Amino acid sequence: MKICFIMYQGNMYSGGQGVYLYYLTRELARMGHEVHVLAGPPYPTLADGVIGHNLKTYSYWSYHHEKEDFLFKRNPLTHFHPVNFYEFVSTRIALSSLLLTFSVRAWMKLRELSREHRFDIVHDNQTLSYGTWLMEATGSPVLATIHHPLTIDLQNALRQAGSLYEKARRILWSPWVMQAVVARRLRQTIVVSETSRKAVQEAFNLDPARMHVVHNGIDTETFRPLPDVERQPGLILYVGNSEDRNKGARYLLEAMNLLKHDRRDFQLALVDHKKENLKLAPRLVQQYGLQSRVHFTGRVTTEQLVKLYNQAMMVVSPSLYEGFGLPAAEAMSCGAPVIATTGGAFPEVIDHEKTGWLVPPGNAEALADAIRMFADDEELRARLGRAGRESILGRFNWRKAAEETLAVYEEMLAEKSHEGVASAAARVG
Repeated sequence: MKICFIMYQGNMYSGGQGVYLYYLTRELARMGHEVHVLAGPPYPTLADGVIGHNLKTYSYWSYHHEKEDFLFKRNPLTHFHPVNFYEFVSTRIALSSLLLTFSVRAWMKLRELSREHRFDIVHDNQTLSYGTWLMEATGSPVLATIHHPLTIDLQNALRQAGSLYEKARRILWSPWVMQAVVARRLRQTIVVSETSRKAVQEAFNLDPARMHVVHNGIDTETFRPLPDVERQPGLILYVGNSEDRNKGARYLLEAMNLLKHDRRDFQLALVDHKKENLKLAPRLVQQYGLQSRVHFTGRVTTEQLVKLYNQAMMVVSPSLYEGFGLPAAEAMSCGAPVIATTGGAFPEVIDHEKTGWLVPPGNAEALADAIRMFADDEELRARLGRAGRESILGRFNWRKAAEETLAVYEEMLAEKSHEGVASAAARVG
């Protein structure tokens, strides 16, 4: 089967969607399928056998991620082409524009590639933009993975906004109309948890018969306990984009503020972008006087991340909502004791008090209490770490995710073939 994936920001550092892209395409390629990826910057690292097509864009974020290429390896006059100039200006203020302009470029590239390749499936990784609909409308069989509806992100961002200006900026940024319109026009959708299925169905009003739950996997050979690495007393690990208000970093830092007068020497490591590229977390660290207790690692390699998961006394995922919760699952796969919230799909991944600990989302006091409890109970941490690893091994792997995704492809192609036969019969009749 020939499969073409669409991903507007393909790098794994862009978040869980980039991780999903890497591992799912890797497994599909290992199973013998021809897999292509159309991606925007920051461009993905792809597994052996996966064919990449990096799209040149003129978005503000393209400049942000690929400055040398953007400034010195392009004809400077191209920046002033009306379409390119509009893309640069508009993508600074609206995610909807970033998705739209990328998806139209991806549609044009797909048409070019289609002269040589006949793709059986086009798989959109939550771009859900009008260019995606154009792919479907011009004959490509398209389905999309929807990790969670971005309307939830908007709601949580508005809840934390401190001013009317901030609320207006968040509303302008969100593609809350476009994604719903496009999702309803696609043949099939994949969601990554039951929780995500319910949220997507409610937000986008989709036909449940065209929705399929395929859980994410975890690379348990990479994310594994390291016997020669010791856990560091007091080390708390957070992995995620702290600028994304949905990830709940604010509440973890508020919890650290509550803990700073405890006799315990807690140290929080934030695995995120470089400190100088962040706004929210450094501001709160300064506000709460946590400079000596909070450390920004910047981006780390997968090997370094696995080591950090093994060094941490505990891993905390304070998200207000998660469609799946990859960092928590990766930590569990490494045998780390995990504190997360009841927001979104966490209860599907973590069995409270058995494979991890869950607290209400947006509750700094509950987070602080759970951190204190973990710090004081080594036996509890060890038990949850072992059980978490066993749970991940038994439930989540990428080969299973790839096989279930292929089943959705085959159902979709069978439906399309049936439509073609019916259409031909109607013309004959």
